[in-house]
Amino acid sequence: MAGPKAPKDPEKKRKSFYIMRNKEVAGSPQPDGRGIQTIYLDDSRMVSFARITGGITDPEILGLLPTAEGFRKLVYSVGVTVETDHPGENTEFVMQMYGKRDPYRSGTQFQTVVPADGMEKVIRLSEINWSDDDRVPGQMRFGFEKAGTLAKVSVRLYLQDGFDAPEPEEEAAPDLEGAEYKEMLQKSLVQTGNVRRLKRAMQRAKQGEDVTVAFIGGSITQGAGAIPINTMCYAYRAFEGFCRLAGKGTQENIHYVKAGVGGTSSELGMVRYQRDVCGDGAVRPDLVVVEFAVNDEGDETKGESYDSLVNKIWNSPGQPAVVLLFSVFSDDYNLQERLGKVGKAYELPMVSVKDCVVEQFYKKAGQGRVFTKAQFFYDVYHPSNLGHRVMADCLVQLFRTVDSMEADEGEPDLAAIPAPYGREFMDVKLFDRSMTPEGFRIDCGDFTGQDTQLQAVERNLDLALTPQFPDNWMHRNGNRPFVMDLVCTALLIVEKDSADPQTGKADIKVDGETVRTIDPREVGWNHCNALICFRGRERKEHHVEISMHPGDEEKQFTILGFGYVE
Repeated sequence: MAGPKAPKDPEKKRKSFYIMRNKEVAGSPQPDGRGIQTIYLDDSRMVSFARITGGITDPEILGLLPTAEGFRKLVYSVGVTVETDHPGENTEFVMQMYGKRDPYRSGTQFQTVVPADGMEKVIRLSEINWSDDDRVPGQMRFGFEKAGTLAKVSVRLYLQDGFDAPEPEEEAAPDLEGAEYKEMLQKSLVQTGNVRRLKRAMQRAKQGEDVTVAFIGGSITQGAGAIPINTMCYAYRAFEGFCRLAGKGTQENIHYVKAGVGGTSSELGMVRYQRDVCGDGAVRPDLVVVEFAVNDEGDETKGESYDSLVNKIWNSPGQPAVVLLFSVFSDDYNLQERLGKVGKAYELPMVSVKDCVVEQFYKKAGQGRVFTKAQFFYDVYHPSNLGHRVMADCLVQLFRTVDSMEADEGEPDLAAIPAPYGREFMDVKLFDRSMTPEGFRIDCGDFTGQDTQLQAVERNLDLALTPQFPDNWMHRNGNRPFVMDLVCTALLIVEKDSADPQTGKADIKVDGETVRTIDPREVGWNHCNALICFRGRERKEHHVEISMHPGDEEKQFTILGFGYVE
């Protein structure tokens, strides 16, 4: 092949660092048959990528990355590499800045086509037509010609003159068969607790009886960071490990339920458990793994929601075993100290990913480190395929340990044990637009619409997204409040958070008193959020009114549902 008659001089080598390096991605199905993988950069993620993947410690660089203005001052160009099993295909790469007026619409987006052959494509920022409305680096997207395409991608930031970065460290493939890894897994076992119920579930599975293994939690349980999300997530891999111990195939008598919803705490988990795990009575799980250790900072009750959820599961039909799983963020954060008090009080099996991996992160290769943070984490919040594998292995370590133990003769009576945080919400029930509980009176007022722009998640083994709370009440305009009369002692509202500037605030009145004002834009992205309207009140009929905050009468607000305690 002939080259150009006047080839350009090579550009000088610039200092650079990776924010993604050989990360596995997969194209989630789109209506037109394409696949798209989105990587979020906001909320300190970019800084974490630079620290963990790029090895950046320079405070000046880390201080510039979180803003669009700083990003442009620091970065000369962006290099993108994509590698698939079909090098003849092209991938569309997009980097998007979130805007000040409208996060998802008013900021700059720049894109390029990257061949999927492992060659780097470089985008010079000086050639971009930038918007004055840019606020922060928001997200990157990889668009593939076909849904489900698997790829390894790298994104490298080349720096402006005057900035320095360390040379990338070569990472050895982790040894997951050696003694050091097995020792790590042993550290994950916080306690076996009372194993009667877990032992019973395993024995029934071995005998060929129908057994259901369920997982409830946040985005890590949903499978975020796993490629593909349905079969490489920790939940499914732990389920496979359970099946292997039972000597049964995964499609035989052992059944799988995955009920993770990103960005949500046990405050929503206790409301949706009966629907999402038990199928409103159609499913009786035998084992439920609960994973909220990195989500529950947003729990208003600071522990009672989690305590109530554990009690709800323990007392549900089928008397399932409950296993508490403590995942971890890249900054070594989790709420294990808070939530572990529940497991300790009730003698529940507990598994800590934090105890397993964090200590070895700070060791050197050959001196006890099995893998790095960059290998374990997909982003600041979520594990990579390797991380999900380790999480699953931690759970399977528990299963193996229990399999070799004798069953306890009795089991804890949770009702007789003082609750560490309380169990007021143990019997909370969900209702939405699809039902009206007996004795309830509802007048929708101007909340007559039905929102279809909802948070959606991959349930069970599905790759398709299931919208959350589709039977909702949506306000578009008007002054008439949503009015409800019901007999209960506590009430939660499940509302839709959103970054849409057309979304407004709503006021909630109970028995004539304003109890709270909800601003759905505080969180800044589309997701489900459970909030307490009142609790601990006399069991009698309460009058509830939800109206748009003064000045927001022509804006949108979506009531996804309610949780109530009779």
